[in-house]
Formats: sequence, structure tokens, C-alpha cells
Amino acid sequence: MTLADLTRGQRGRVKDLRAHGLLRQRLLDLGLVPGTPIQVKFVGRGGSPAAYYLRGSLFALRRETAEQILVELEGASL
Repeated sequence: MTLADLTRGQRGRVKDLRAHGLLRQRLLDLGLVPGTPIQVKFVGRGGSPAAYYLRGSLFALRRETAEQILVELEGASL
């Protein structure tokens, strides 16, 4: 399952990144490392962009980027 598959309010835990090169480094710099909890706060029309809450910060990613982040579903929707 990827981060793009989660819906508003769902929580997940980062498993791995499919991204390579500069994109991978940028995602790691944002804190998207394995084991980190993440929550979907907002999803735009068509699924892009979406806002995510991670480690006390809120940031947006395009759907194409979120599809590069593998997650495990965690708990129930809020």
C-alpha cells in the first residue's frame, strides 16, 4: 500500500521509499523514514495534492510523490 492509497484521517507507518536520487533524499530530509507514523489531513480533488501530518509538521505532496512511499495502515480513521 502506498501513501496515496490512504484517505483523509487515516494513519499509517512508513515502510519504505521507492523513490531514488534527489527525490528520495528530499523525502528522507522531511522525516519520511521507516517506522515513522504519518496521517492524512486533506486530499485535494483528484487526489492531488494531499496534506500530511508527520512529526509535528504539516506538508503537501503530489499524488505522484505519495505513490513512491510505501506504508502500513495503522489504527482506524479519525
